[in-house]
Amino acid sequence: MKSCEQFIKLNNFFNKGDRIGVAVSGGSDSVALLHFLSLKKDVLGIDLVVLHVDHGIREESEKDCNFVEKMAKEIGVSFHKFKVDVPKLAKESGESLETVAREARYSIFKKLIENKVVDKIALAHHKNDQAETILMHIFRGSGVSGAKGMEPISNGIYIRPLLDTSKDEILKYIKENKLSYCEDYTNSDNSYSRNFVRNVIMKEITSRWENAIDSIVNFGKSAGEDDSYISSQIDGGAVIEEGNAVKIPLSYFVYHSAIIARIIFKAMRNLGINRDVERKHIALITNLALNGENGKKINLPFDVLAVKEYDYLTLHKSKTEKVDFEKVFKCGEFFVDGFGTVKVKKGDATRKEGFLMFDKDKLPKDAIWRFRKEGDIFVRFGGVRKKLKSYFIDKKIPSRLRDNIPLLASGNEVYLIAGDEISDKIKVDENSKKIYIVGVDSIV
Repeated sequence: MKSCEQFIKLNNFFNKGDRIGVAVSGGSDSVALLHFLSLKKDVLGIDLVVLHVDHGIREESEKDCNFVEKMAKEIGVSFHKFKVDVPKLAKESGESLETVAREARYSIFKKLIENKVVDKIALAHHKNDQAETILMHIFRGSGVSGAKGMEPISNGIYIRPLLDTSKDEILKYIKENKLSYCEDYTNSDNSYSRNFVRNVIMKEITSRWENAIDSIVNFGKSAGEDDSYISSQIDGGAVIEEGNAVKIPLSYFVYHSAIIARIIFKAMRNLGINRDVERKHIALITNLALNGENGKKINLPFDVLAVKEYDYLTLHKSKTEKVDFEKVFKCGEFFVDGFGTVKVKKGDATRKEGFLMFDKDKLPKDAIWRFRKEGDIFVRFGGVRKKLKSYFIDKKIPSRLRDNIPLLASGNEVYLIAGDEISDKIKVDENSKKIYIVGVDSIV
């Protein structure tokens, strides 16, 4: 496969010593990729590991697994198999089998990378797959970013050596090398979106336009070049990471729609969302930023919530149910998920940057650390008594953050808001003898 060899050189997929996990289903594409890399591994200076995921969709899946394992043994490389009950997960989530299977595979691949079992994952996507992907993205309402299709290298770890190789070239390679492979009967089931595009739409297109696949792929490359240039014009301050959320200043929504779309794409990528962000989602987010009231929210795919927060449009993963939190007040440190590490120390009257100072003798003995509750009251430094909710609004603390802020409280009286302010009731004066200080290493 000359095109594959040239593509590998062009994209510098491999470094000497790389341990490459080759995702092998047993079909013709992945078998050809594994065979080709096994012949070139010494020249490339890489080690191979065969990865097989059984999705539990077909009765023949065990036979496929055994076939792949046998091939790995014959080639002389290690083999790892994984089994996922995709039909069950799809039923529970309401997602399609295609989506759940893909997410299951990539979840496994991610863990293998994190655990340093492999350095990169080689996937067998080829030129025909690329053309189909571009069409599917367009059909779903993607802009130029989606129209570029799959990248040769994604996230620095997923590589696609066959992306410039046609299906015909792969089948020719299979025949010349007398390679066996497994037939997947689900490939003819046009109820799957990918199969419908492949077996119906692409078949009709190529019957009329012989070079359609190359033309679609070349269009994708052009779209990718345009997208890269426009994305390079995005200001560094357009996307601000804040713990598990990303914020976009509202001032950026006056820019051209092409820039706004890419700012949103970048924000979503920072949340780990790399696909299926459609034009309709961009329009919803933009409308929220420009016309929504403060605090208004919209739900987006993949459990992402967009909310207008004062001078920002914030994107974050939807919260899980609220966790109960109570902690006895004492010196030491404790970590609060979604907030940071709270540090409590004995101090003196010398003010320390980043720490809140208070008179321990003025703090009720039953005061504990907890999260906010309905009816909480706070006396601001200086004597103004307010509902805690009103205080948070005055301070422009986003509602999504309020539930995770540790409070030092007795009953409904809040005496200290970690990382923010102490109550006037526990302020240090000339008679204070027992002074404590509280600081925060924030992740927000």
